[in-house]
Amino acid sequence: MTQAGTPGLAESPGDEDFLRQADPYRRELLAHCYRMLGSPHEAEDLVQETYLRAWRAYDRFEGRSSLRTWLHRIATTACLTALESRNRRPMPTGLGGPMSDPSDELTHQAEVPWLQPLPGTAPETADDDPASVVTTKESVRLAFVAALQHLPPRQRAVLILRDVLRWKAAEVAEAVGISTAAVNSTLQRARAQLERVAPRQEDVGEPTGAEQRELLERYVDAFERKDVDALVRLFTDEVVWEMPPYAEWYQGTRDVAWHLANRCPARPGGVRMVPVSANGQHGFAMYLRDPADGRYRAFTVQVLTLTSAGISHVANFMGDSAFELFGLPLTREPAG
Repeated sequence: MTQAGTPGLAESPGDEDFLRQADPYRRELLAHCYRMLGSPHEAEDLVQETYLRAWRAYDRFEGRSSLRTWLHRIATTACLTALESRNRRPMPTGLGGPMSDPSDELTHQAEVPWLQPLPGTAPETADDDPASVVTTKESVRLAFVAALQHLPPRQRAVLILRDVLRWKAAEVAEAVGISTAAVNSTLQRARAQLERVAPRQEDVGEPTGAEQRELLERYVDAFERKDVDALVRLFTDEVVWEMPPYAEWYQGTRDVAWHLANRCPARPGGVRMVPVSANGQHGFAMYLRDPADGRYRAFTVQVLTLTSAGISHVANFMGDSAFELFGLPLTREPAG
């Protein structure tokens, strides 16, 4: 839209006023739609739709709520409409099956609309309150967005509006088209479901400063040397490893180590790790060297969950589409 994307809106002083006031909310609207949909591409489409609807109705905006609230209300309605024709986006751990045996064959399930990572750091918030900043960061973490996918769309919307955006129950009721009493009961059910599937707060605390940098450097070094024992020492005992679009997932250092040693095609000296950020978390795009020509080819984009005890979760987003999502090349030339 505009200055940020949709052509043809800034054609009058009123249009320019709308864009000037509305555009600062673009990133947080993208995060809101991503929480609802689990796909950056679909979220961007819904943000565009939100701005288009808002622009068309701007002359009727009476200011009874803030522009920010009004835009989020339009975005929520657009997301709920879109979700009427879309299935939820799970991670392999969210399919409902038990963890896999690493010696079993991998099952490629391209037909599943898998959850996708959100490239970049946590979105900014228009609120300077430190608590709001922390809430915004936590609310786009991969584990939280994956947990949201377990909720029906309306429960998802109510929980996000109440617990992430901190709206009043009456505001949520107006946004989703239900009574205030229904908002409260829906929120209770959503929180209860999320309690069963979301990580506990103490499980997602990250190391800080030098400890974090050292952990990431050791991880890259171990992977580039294909030193499985060194990797295991960086994991928590109950580390989870998953690889959409493959349905299998592993938990625990023994099974993850077996997979890395016997299934992972990385070879010592044949790996290049490129730092990325996704969902406000650290990650790496992994390239594997092709012996035929020495070039490095795209393999997987990893999103890591760091805790004070080590790396507790590695989400591997396999295939070219993950690299395209991050704007990364599919091949890299040999160093030097």
